[in-house]
Amino acid sequence: MPSPAKPIDKPRLEALSDFRFRLRRFLRFSEDAARAHGITVLQYQALLHTQGFSGREWASISEIAERLQAQPHGVVALISRCEEAGLVERRTSAVDRRQVEVHLLPEGRKILQALATELADHVAEIADVVSFARER
Repeated sequence: MPSPAKPIDKPRLEALSDFRFRLRRFLRFSEDAARAHGITVLQYQALLHTQGFSGREWASISEIAERLQAQPHGVVALISRCEEAGLVERRTSAVDRRQVEVHLLPEGRKILQALATELADHVAEIADVVSFARER
């Protein structure tokens, strides 16, 4: 039988509270920023995840679904909405014709760059809080 967990002390609870607050503030800011650029936060995340794999400029539907922790059929619908908005395009893979690659279009790249730039400082702030919480 596992031993009982050690109680978390007050300073650590304060650090956890601060982390959750900053995380929620980041999520709210990113939702508002995406909306200001005319897209949803999920569309922003889909754009971001197309660029999340080293050595290539695309992602598959299943990779995006994994990154979003979503069902592939839901991501297909999300990518369809991104296509309709002129943000991405689907291409059949030259290597495996069964695989569909999701590529950014110039408008998608422009919005992704703008949002990623706006969110960078907020991400750094959360990283600082996580680092501080680990030290405790």
